[in-house]
Amino acid sequence: MSQELFIGIDVSKATLDVAVLPTKESWSVPNTDKGIGDLVERLRQMPTPTLVLMEATGGLERQALAAIAAAGLPAMAVNPRNVRDFAKSLGVLAKTDAIDAHVLALFADRIRPAWRPLPDEDTQALEALLVRRRQVVEMITAEKNRLGATPSRRVKKDILEHIKWLQRQLHITDYDLDQTIKNTPVWKQKVDLLNSVPGVGRVMIATVLSQLPELGTLDRKQIAALVGVAPFNRDSGTLRGRRSIWGGRAAVRGVLYMSALAATRFNPIIRSFYERLRKGGKLPKVALVACMRKLLTILNAMLKDRTPWTHAISEVSP
Repeated sequence: MSQELFIGIDVSKATLDVAVLPTKESWSVPNTDKGIGDLVERLRQMPTPTLVLMEATGGLERQALAAIAAAGLPAMAVNPRNVRDFAKSLGVLAKTDAIDAHVLALFADRIRPAWRPLPDEDTQALEALLVRRRQVVEMITAEKNRLGATPSRRVKKDILEHIKWLQRQLHITDYDLDQTIKNTPVWKQKVDLLNSVPGVGRVMIATVLSQLPELGTLDRKQIAALVGVAPFNRDSGTLRGRRSIWGGRAAVRGVLYMSALAATRFNPIIRSFYERLRKGGKLPKVALVACMRKLLTILNAMLKDRTPWTHAISEVSP
């Protein structure tokens, strides 16, 4: 029988450290075009691996990941927290690039995360615009905070000019988001369906398209757990703790929060649901999280059944 190979690649700005199991090979290459090319060539000379795994490191992994995937090898990036928790469960507390690469290979072998293909170029471009929009919004917020903290008129003037420039950049990014979505025919049906929901705007639509492709393919419990709005028990022995949400895709959850907040004002179904929960004694934030889950469930059902927004969808369970 042919031996299954699992490859872990630890990514840093300067290098790519590689570990192979069960052969225990290891090597390092520069995180440059030439280094990535040499890495892909060496991987091609090996038997086809079952999985090539690296951590999502804020973008440093993208070039290597794309090159390996383009070579026809099953490569994917996973949440670093999951890998670190796995390492701690094995008692591996030391942290070096070589150790991290070995742990990634071991994670691929023991956990066997389900491989999924990389997003296409349109989806990656949309995600890059979303990331840039989030950065601009954060910079505007930071500058507004500085504006209130400085006593200097000169500094205030500089900050106000920078805020105006950032706001112009935000408008340009929003325009680019709209154009990217409109000019991608494969997304048209999803966009039309999502656009029909009160409280769902351009940022929510772009986030769903680029960061939640599973929407419409899973059941309501699975999609809630994937995003991180499913309540988890905190019980032990006789203790009965408060249910709380945890994990999931933070970027999607943040945008869903803002959409649910808008929906409690402008979407009659979500508004009445929120008001009913508040009258029943639920805290505002607890009620809002329930609205997030209900809105997500409705969007999931709409895409699954290819059904536009109707009041009948309000019967979907939260």
